[in-house]
Amino acid sequence: QVQLVESGGGLVQPGESLRLSCAASGSIFSILGMGWYRQAPGNERELVASITTGGRTTYVDSVKGRFTISRDNGKKTAYLQMNSLKPEDTAVYYCKAEIRVAVGERNDYWGQGTQVTVSS
Repeated sequence: QVQLVESGGGLVQPGESLRLSCAASGSIFSILGMGWYRQAPGNERELVASITTGGRTTYVDSVKGRFTISRDNGKKTAYLQMNSLKPEDTAVYYCKAEIRVAVGERNDYWGQGTQVTVSS
């Protein structure tokens, strides 16, 4: 079985920073793309940032210049550094990973989510 566990969420004031982590464990052959999504109450889940195995990154326009996604392949972990946080960044943040569990078999896995609240 494969698990993704997020950590690092919390309550911060506008302008402050948080760093989210997403650690994968279990029967993993290799990890392909990884991404961070978020969902605010009443909104659809949106892709915030993604990173390929080779390190190529993409970001939604609203976080460009403020958020940075990275990964440590040896630790099977992805990170989301969030700076200059705004109230509109408030949401539950989810990690998603495309994982190869065997030769010719790969699936998408989601973490349980971590709450990020930005409020004064």
